[in-house]
Amino acid sequence: MPGKRNGTNDERARQTVAQEAARLIVEHGIRDFRVAKTRAAERLGVTGRGALPGNGEIELAVSDYLALFGGDAHTSHLGVLREAALTAMDMLAAFSPRLVGPVLQGTADHNSAVNLHVFADSPEMIALELHDHGYDCRPYERRLKISRGKGAKPESFAGYEFRLEHADVQATIFPVDGIRQAPISPVDGKPMRRASRKAVAELLERPVGATL
Repeated sequence: MPGKRNGTNDERARQTVAQEAARLIVEHGIRDFRVAKTRAAERLGVTGRGALPGNGEIELAVSDYLALFGGDAHTSHLGVLREAALTAMDMLAAFSPRLVGPVLQGTADHNSAVNLHVFADSPEMIALELHDHGYDCRPYERRLKISRGKGAKPESFAGYEFRLEHADVQATIFPVDGIRQAPISPVDGKPMRRASRKAVAELLERPVGATL
């Protein structure tokens, strides 16, 4: 049955590309899943859209890769990053910080930053708060979709990156009422998971490597 055989071949190819993309993400610090997937497919000589994994498959492969090769070093580093997240959230407590991304998901590696969403009337308020605490910060811009509609376009959000003792922290700034609606995850197309300071503290009380 050629159709079934082709489907099996595509599934194997997707798994192989996802595993190679995961290696590139962890070992080479590639943050963009699309870039990692493209490079992995090129390295493996894989062509055809049916043979390319989705972002969710790559995220799962990253998790598997870290579990297989990261060992105690990964779980320990994840704990350090989550502790750093708590420190940053305490410092920015006035702006209702929420933890998002790999540090929350448990897929953070040694190249990962702590990603926070904060809520303020203006980006300058965040910069002033960081400066008041003695931190230099670097501005950046992030493009995110707020809705999943077919015609939905990414919107630009300002952010500031700063360095804590053991981690880089990126605080992306949303309007105050933006806390009600999380942006769309580029991984699975669903609203991003956001965790409050209390939820992150509870996560740290569980076995290292756990997720919410």
